[in-house]
Amino acid sequence: MTLRTIVGIAVIVLAGTGGEIAVSHAMKRIGEVHDFRPRALLHTIGRAAGQAWIWVGIALMALAFFALLAVLSWADVSFVVPATALSYAVGAIGARVLLGEQVSRIRWMGVLLVCLGVALVWMG
Repeated sequence: MTLRTIVGIAVIVLAGTGGEIAVSHAMKRIGEVHDFRPRALLHTIGRAAGQAWIWVGIALMALAFFALLAVLSWADVSFVVPATALSYAVGAIGARVLLGEQVSRIRWMGVLLVCLGVALVWMG
C-alpha cells in the first residue's frame, strides 16, 4: 500500500464524514420534517439552501466522492471499500464531540468491531 492510497482513504473518510456531520448540523437547526406535501418540502429545501452548513457538507461529500474515484483508479476495490468503513468510527466520534450526541456503549462496541475488521483487511 502506498502513501497516496493512505492519504486518499483518509480524505475519503474525513471529508465524507465531515460532510455528513455538517449536513446533520444544518438539518438539526432547520428542524424535523413532518409535512411531506410538495409545497412543504419545497419550503424545507429552501430553508436548507439558506444554511451555510448544508453547502459545506455538500462540498465535503463531493470531495470525498472524487477522492474515492481517484483511489479506486489505483487501488483494489477489495481494500478500498472496507477501509472506508473507518468512517463509522469517525462518524461516532464526530457525533459525540461536534454534535453532542449520546453514543451508547453498544454502539461504541460496534464501532470497535468495524475497526477490527478494517485492521484485518489492512493486514491482508
